[in-house]
Amino acid sequence: MGKRKRGRSVKKNLNQNIESNELVRAPHSFVIHRGISGGDTLELTKDFRKVMEPFTASSLKERKKNTIKDFVAIAGPLHVSHLSIFSKTELGMYLKIMRLPRGPTLTFKIHNYSLARDVISSLKKQRVVDAAFKHSPLIVLNSFSGEGLQFKLMASMFQNMFPTLNLTNIDLNTVKRCVLMNYNPATKLIDFRHYCIKITPVGISRGVKKVVQGKVPNLSRCNDITEFFTKAGMMSESEAEDDPNNHVVLAQKIASRGNVESGKSAIRLSELGPRLTLQLIKIEDGLLDGEVLYHELIHKTEEEKEEIQRKREQKRKLKEKRKKVQEANKKAKDELKQKLKDQSLKGMRKDTQNESNTELEKDDDAQYYKEDVGEEPDKDLFSGPTGVKRKHEPLRYKNKKKKSDSIDQKNRTNQNSMNKGNRRMNKFNKQNTNNKKVY
Repeated sequence: MGKRKRGRSVKKNLNQNIESNELVRAPHSFVIHRGISGGDTLELTKDFRKVMEPFTASSLKERKKNTIKDFVAIAGPLHVSHLSIFSKTELGMYLKIMRLPRGPTLTFKIHNYSLARDVISSLKKQRVVDAAFKHSPLIVLNSFSGEGLQFKLMASMFQNMFPTLNLTNIDLNTVKRCVLMNYNPATKLIDFRHYCIKITPVGISRGVKKVVQGKVPNLSRCNDITEFFTKAGMMSESEAEDDPNNHVVLAQKIASRGNVESGKSAIRLSELGPRLTLQLIKIEDGLLDGEVLYHELIHKTEEEKEEIQRKREQKRKLKEKRKKVQEANKKAKDELKQKLKDQSLKGMRKDTQNESNTELEKDDDAQYYKEDVGEEPDKDLFSGPTGVKRKHEPLRYKNKKKKSDSIDQKNRTNQNSMNKGNRRMNKFNKQNTNNKKVY
């Protein structure tokens, strides 16, 4: 035989389920929206997903029937560590950031916001690089060193939402974005900003910068190329407004032209959006349901806190009691099912045993008949009572006749009528011959 021709198939990748340690350890996030539909809630949710890329579900499809438990259930296999919820009520918009799977939960009220498309359209020079969203942004916190539990929890939550950076082996080419969180102690508001980072060389004229960056210069107004490089006032873009604090010495080689290792460069920021003005309202210990650790608007006494704790403990004990009762009922139901199943099996065994006994009795009767008479019994002698229809025999109807039988009966009736007519003719001819006169 010839060789069997195999069809096209995809090669099995043995390492397709193995993920790198960097990917597993990086904090992942879900960003969803809840509450009253309409407005800019959906657009703001999409903009915030863009900020959290690449370790977020950018195309997450959510429905109204999905609950928080659904997202918590699938968070473990997908290494999701944070859940952000944008909600809209009659009083305003809120942002809830929670740590999965057990909390805490931070609730912020959104006083002002601007969408990413509005921020970019307001800029004179728009700079949006798709490659910048392939790496996570830097997180910069300002004025979060105040006294109080809320400052520590906010700083820890914001820092853990983004991957940590190792300064010893970081690649500067991957640093393309940054997120700025500024806390204002006077107003107790947090300013959220999202920027794109651009590094430009310092100390060269605009003409040199264009040539270095590979751009074709316009020499129509110059008599000589040296005039283009030495023309007065041809400084680099916004170089006169540069702050010396923005100048840095590069420790690595950057992919962009004009920036060399150990050279001086300037850091420029271009806003990407969105803009948010947040105010911390509440901090809960659990996942949307736990002890309130901090509240900006409501302050309770120690007695009220103890009463709330006592009610919470009673609720927890009642829940455990109901759970035990449910487990006991389930166990009793399973035992009853098993008992009924055993009884049905016993009944089936008795029926099969009775059938086997009847078959043995029939065989014994046939053997006794053979020994006494000396002949084999008829097949239907010990097969059971006559007139009993077996399951394998087809049903028969008395009144139903075959088509061939009806045809034969019709032919017989026709033949009888013909014979009767012939007898009548013979009798008539005989009478006529007897009555005939002889002349």
